[in-house]
Amino acid sequence: MKISFGQGKPVDTHIYIQRLLEAESLREPVLHSVVQSLQLPRGSEGLDAGCGIGLQTLLLAESVGEEGHITGIDILPDLLAYGAAMAAKKGLANRITFREADASHLSFRDDTFDWAWSADCIGYPAGELTPLLKELLRVVKPGGNVILLGWSSQQLLPGYPLLEARLKATCSGYIPFLRENSPDLNFMRAIHPFRIAGLEEIQAQTFVGEVQSPLGSGERTALISLFDMLWGNPQPETSPEDWRQYQQLCKPESPDFILGIPDYYAFFTYSMFRGKVPTNPST
Repeated sequence: MKISFGQGKPVDTHIYIQRLLEAESLREPVLHSVVQSLQLPRGSEGLDAGCGIGLQTLLLAESVGEEGHITGIDILPDLLAYGAAMAAKKGLANRITFREADASHLSFRDDTFDWAWSADCIGYPAGELTPLLKELLRVVKPGGNVILLGWSSQQLLPGYPLLEARLKATCSGYIPFLRENSPDLNFMRAIHPFRIAGLEEIQAQTFVGEVQSPLGSGERTALISLFDMLWGNPQPETSPEDWRQYQQLCKPESPDFILGIPDYYAFFTYSMFRGKVPTNPST
């Protein structure tokens, strides 16, 4: 099975899963901080919409404790199967249910869950968010939260800020999504659709992940994979010189590989938007 991102080149699901696993050593600490900040009620039942292989589903299940339960949904059965196997291996199979489902047309009854979460999926990196938020709002009980999280920035090439900006503008795998949608539909403008959907007490917060030398093997592998995911798909606008510099700095076989500098430091951010389902829908 292949996954197609916008107008980009389809990616084999096995390669996609491998990339997610490779990036996890970099992402997990900051995602753990995000989940901890939510203070999800122990024993609560939550929805993970667009759960993928369930990496965040596991974090959510651990956060709500043994009496809680998480339902993870995705449209790709291969990802769900991997997530179910991973949950069983972690001893969490009785606390997580994976289901094939489309977040835009949920089969759950109204007020099914105590809260709903989606990371790097709903409305990300751009798209019509309000209808999806209304569907999540429908299945969350009054007083519960709807939480969206998305990767929002990175500085991974210290000393080369202009090159990194150009790579982001011409090589990013997000370009097809961003070209197809107006600025109003960008994920970082989520506060407005949260309000239009009827959510209350809307909050936005950004979390920072950092990495510096000496790099562990997991961090090194994650960064190499991340370079390829972010910039490994040049577009017609990519200049030959920028592509040459990308290969020079981001390929491990290069003598000028950026991760080889002794004082490497980089950071990335995740931005979270959350809102509460009204306890009195008529207000």
